[in-house]
Amino acid sequence: MTRRFLLALAALLIALPAAAQTWPEKPVRLIVPFGPGSTPDVVMRLLADQLQQKLGQNFIVENKPGASGNIGTDAVAKAEPDGYTVGLSIGGPLGINPLLFGKLPYDPQKDIALVTLLTTQPSALAVNTSLGVNTVAELIDLLKKNPGKYNYGSIGNGSLSHLAMEAIALKSGTQMVHIPYGGSPQAMTALIRNDVQMGCLPAIAVTPHLASGQVKILAISTAARSALLPGIPTLKEAGVDVEADAWNGLIAPAKTPEAIIARLRGAVTEALNSPAVREKLAARRGRGALDAGDQGGEHQGELRRGFESSVRGALYMSRPMA
Repeated sequence: MTRRFLLALAALLIALPAAAQTWPEKPVRLIVPFGPGSTPDVVMRLLADQLQQKLGQNFIVENKPGASGNIGTDAVAKAEPDGYTVGLSIGGPLGINPLLFGKLPYDPQKDIALVTLLTTQPSALAVNTSLGVNTVAELIDLLKKNPGKYNYGSIGNGSLSHLAMEAIALKSGTQMVHIPYGGSPQAMTALIRNDVQMGCLPAIAVTPHLASGQVKILAISTAARSALLPGIPTLKEAGVDVEADAWNGLIAPAKTPEAIIARLRGAVTEALNSPAVREKLAARRGRGALDAGDQGGEHQGELRRGFESSVRGALYMSRPMA
């Protein structure tokens, strides 16, 4: 090695931590792989407001929906790894879709850095009230008597809402017709209009519509009852041994400097634990919405466990797709 090369290398190593200390020096793009009003969009906009206040730069939410979250996740994977493009993703694009789709434009293991877990929430097995069922047992009885007659909505092929309903069908020996939508707002609209009769959708999407009397929740997907919906039984309690915890996490391009990721992780942790965010999450809890993820220190480990859980779910229900 020449002396000039060694000096250049030393300068680069010094510059990287310095760049992290001054990051961000320009607006940061926050990519959401689903449309406005979806659960990931709600979480990211809440986070963007706090980061903007804390770091003094604009954090601009950019919705890139499509292909079950693959388009937006690919945009993060292919972005310049300089800390100015990060994204929010969920189990589908990170853990499920690589097994369900024949080919993806990105490799979640190689192209994406897992920054931190953001929030977790239960999924709710909800039905249109015109179906005339009040329990999971009544729903299964109806489905067994009418195989293939009723539709369920999901937020896309390979999504947790898709796999959860397929797992319910498998465990209960029933048949339903799957209709995928671009996100939870569209799936909920279809459920309210009775275009689909049921769905296992994010609680934040379902609970605001309970007062209308058009939909009801029969069970939640978590292993234990949720403090967010204390009167609702789990699927397992209701006789269907299916768990499907919904989670979302922050991601960045794989080669983003670790010093910048660490600074981002610290800012996000502080934002999630701020009184303002806690109050907003608490308000959503009142409607059975979001529960803040564990921000106690094992950030990347928590997100990795969520990723691996999604992979196990996909292996359980995987079917090749074009």
